[in-house]
This record gives sequence, structure tokens and C-alpha cells, in this order.
Amino acid sequence: MDTYYAVAIVTLLSGFTCFGMAITVARTHSRTGILAPRMTGDPQLERAVRAHSNTLEWMPIFLPAMWLFAFYWSPLWASILGAVWIVGRLIYFAGYLAAPEKRFPGFFIQTVAALALGLGALGRLIYLAAA
Repeated sequence: MDTYYAVAIVTLLSGFTCFGMAITVARTHSRTGILAPRMTGDPQLERAVRAHSNTLEWMPIFLPAMWLFAFYWSPLWASILGAVWIVGRLIYFAGYLAAPEKRFPGFFIQTVAALALGLGALGRLIYLAAA
């Protein structure tokens, strides 16, 4: 039986990544003087909130795809692609904070990783179902 320790670690790291982004949003709230629940009023805060929200929106796409890929293909490759996804999200976050147009390299990296995981899992499921 394959072990899923690396996939579990990547899952936890993705959660810590979201948590780190949430801390950045909280610090930006404090630094700008715009306290919760307000989410607008300063471009830096709005970019931080949006970048964090975008990451949260991708989590329900990424996590099931990674686990299904690990189960039906390879835990090693799932964890590698999962780590690439995290790196892409971090690049995306840093780019978005700097300027919205700088978010695209990170978006591209994480999208390719998520598509590889999702389409890989789907393809394998279709193959096994047809067999």
C-alpha cells in the first residue's frame, strides 16, 4: 500500500499557507487603520483581501484533486504537484500585493498544477471505470 504522508504534509502546508495569508490581511487591516468588518478603503488592503479570498476559492478545487490523484496515480507526484501549487499561490499572493498585474505568473503556476492534478485524477477514474 502506498503511503500518503507527503500528501498529508502538503495538505497541512496548504492550510498554513492560507493562515499566513490571513495574518497578512489582519496586519494590513491594522496598518491601514481600516478595522474589520470593513474590507475596502485602501488599495493595499483590498488586494490582500482579494488575494487571500482567491486562494480560499481554489482550495476546494485543489485539495480533492490532489488526494484523488494520490489515490489513483501516485502519492509522490501528487505531493510534488501540490507543493508546486503552494509555491504558485505564494508567488500569486506576493505579486498581487505588489500590483494586480504581477499576479499572473503565480496564477499560471498554480493553475497548471491544479489542472494536472484534477485532469489526471479524472482521466484515471474514467479509464478505470471503463475497464
